[in-house]
Parts: sequence; structure tokens; C-alpha cells
Amino acid sequence: MAKDVLCEVNNCTYWAEGNKCAAEAIYIVSHNGEQAKETEETDCKTFEPTH
Repeated sequence: MAKDVLCEVNNCTYWAEGNKCAAEAIYIVSHNGEQAKETEETDCKTFEPTH
């Protein structure tokens, strides 16, 4: 398992100093529900915008 999960989306609730993700778990899915072939075909469902 990854030691650190890096994230540059600083308007996410889980974004932490040093571009780290502070979420307890990360959930990533493919756009169409099938096997992704490119990075652009995936989405991070863990994202929650800051208020």
C-alpha cells in the first residue's frame, strides 16, 4: 500500500500541507464503469470540496 497519497487539489477537505491526502481511505473509479486505459479516464470519488 502507498505510504503517502499526494494530491494537488487544495480545495478538497482532505488536502493537507505538502500536497498530501489526509483521507482514511481513497476511492477512485473509472468514468464509464469499465477498465480504465488512461489516467484521464479515472475520477477520485473521495473528493469533498471545502466550504
